[in-house]
Amino acid sequence: MHIRCNAVHIVTMKLQLAIIFLMLSFGSRAQTSATHFTFIEYQKSFPRISEALKRKEDTLMKQFQEKKLVWPAKYIYLRSFKYDSQLEVWVKAGMNEKYKLFKTYKVCALAGSLGPKRMQGDYQVPEGFYYINEFNPKSTYHLSLGLNYPNISDRILGDSLQPGGDIYIHGKCVTTGCIPIMDQQIEELYILAAHAKTQGQDFIPVHILPIDFKNVRSTAYLNRYLKDFPEYVPMVNELKHAYNYFEKTKKLPIIMVSQKGDYIVEGVIPPDPVKDNKPVRKSPARPVKQFNQAELATVVDKLPVYPGGNEGFQIFLDQTSKEMIQYLGDEQQKTYVMIEFIIDKEGKPAYAKVLKGGNEELNDRLEEKFEKMSVWTPAVRTEKNVAIKLKQTVIIDKSAP
Repeated sequence: MHIRCNAVHIVTMKLQLAIIFLMLSFGSRAQTSATHFTFIEYQKSFPRISEALKRKEDTLMKQFQEKKLVWPAKYIYLRSFKYDSQLEVWVKAGMNEKYKLFKTYKVCALAGSLGPKRMQGDYQVPEGFYYINEFNPKSTYHLSLGLNYPNISDRILGDSLQPGGDIYIHGKCVTTGCIPIMDQQIEELYILAAHAKTQGQDFIPVHILPIDFKNVRSTAYLNRYLKDFPEYVPMVNELKHAYNYFEKTKKLPIIMVSQKGDYIVEGVIPPDPVKDNKPVRKSPARPVKQFNQAELATVVDKLPVYPGGNEGFQIFLDQTSKEMIQYLGDEQQKTYVMIEFIIDKEGKPAYAKVLKGGNEELNDRLEEKFEKMSVWTPAVRTEKNVAIKLKQTVIIDKSAP
């Protein structure tokens, strides 16, 4: 009996050791499997994401190839312009590379007005510097990417008890203070963001700016808004600094927050590029001059005449329009520019100034072009040559023959 008990004991021990070995082996394989279970694979477990990947991933890969971008993007950066209702998607493959624009989505609904969000229920879209902190594959709004609002600045400057929250980029094209786009677009963006997070980008930056600062009409609207809300100017200056730095470098500036909650943007904006051994000049580099209004005639007997008459002036306008196409922005297909200029009593063009349309560099080039026009036959009043101010609309169109 004693021998049998020992034998049973030995067999039992062997079985226990075998079970322990199997458990350790299984646990090791399970741990290895979990280690390789990526974020994008986890997202595939949700039906909406799985279906979106089947519909969209191949198309996105082809679009990346067409734009000579590396798929999938390791880093993405989102930039939204409230007044212009646009959401830009920038991508890059390496940390030290420059961002390249992949796509611009239309923000299809807007709540509130210019200015930051400061309290719950104000229906304002925030303005400032944020990052994606949530992926919601079961969103009421199809899919959504949450932003870290309120950030440190918002907590200092916003309502201390109810600053608000739940700010998302989402689908369904409805909003009460978020950034809505179409369902097809949020699927693309969600996939891009999920791939970036899978590759290690834990903080996907999102800059929400009041306007696209290169848009002349938007800038004019913002300037009118700032006259009524001057306390908003310091914040706008920092937001514009970040915009200009990125435009020049295609890299993100360092963003800090002061003890008072104000944004502090660090980043030295490089000088204008050199072209043909000469710096590319942009407004307002040329000094602003004022013509003595008393010398301007408001009524004349004869208008000034361009060399070759109206036909000659039309040829000048056509040539100028073609020359200015190269200065249209990436998002500008066509623009109408109204420019005023003076023909002095000697027939020399001077003091050209764009009143509407265009963009900063285009307008500067156009003003320079008008000031270098050929000498006109001057205007005449009571048999004396006089100076007169003229206005002219110039159409600049990329599709023009």
